[in-house]
Amino acid sequence: MLKTFFFGILLGALAAAGALYALPAVDQAREASIVSVAPNGGNVEVFRINVPMDRVMIGTRDAARPLPPGLEWPAADVLASMHTEVFKIRNARDTVVGVGVRNAARGAGQAAVVDWVLHLPARGSLFANMEDAAGDGGRRSGTIRSGSREFAPLSGFLTERWVENASDDEGAPAGHIELVAAYVGRLEAPDGPDEATE
Repeated sequence: MLKTFFFGILLGALAAAGALYALPAVDQAREASIVSVAPNGGNVEVFRINVPMDRVMIGTRDAARPLPPGLEWPAADVLASMHTEVFKIRNARDTVVGVGVRNAARGAGQAAVVDWVLHLPARGSLFANMEDAAGDGGRRSGTIRSGSREFAPLSGFLTERWVENASDDEGAPAGHIELVAAYVGRLEAPDGPDEATE
């Protein structure tokens, strides 16, 4: 009786393993990164956010139409000037590759600041901080402050620009947010001697 019980457990485990091998529960294929080399050194990567279809959340105290509907923003005074949005992030092939969070806030007597956090599940996350004032062509730029995994050793810049859609097609997005990440160096020297100099 006991042998039959253990044999049943073993047989069930083998059947479950075989089923998961034949029909995987999660497809974890990674989308290939689209990174180009900048003429003056470093690498450049372009992301886009189609608005409004890629907007997942809008959070602010005074939102007339919060997203998702019914979202209640905390009443804490420290969050009174905070505006938070969550987006799906697309690569140059218009494929969703991650999520982005944009926070904008203004302190008492201080200039507004804008923070971006981009999370690409197969690669890591990066955090960039930029000033609220936009420059030429409506482009706002800032500095990549930190990152994780693939982005951990990198420094560089992130720019944000709104691009209006000129198409009159019904169902077309109003426009898109273009994010350009320029990775230009390391935050700190790598550990150990360079292999090329050994």
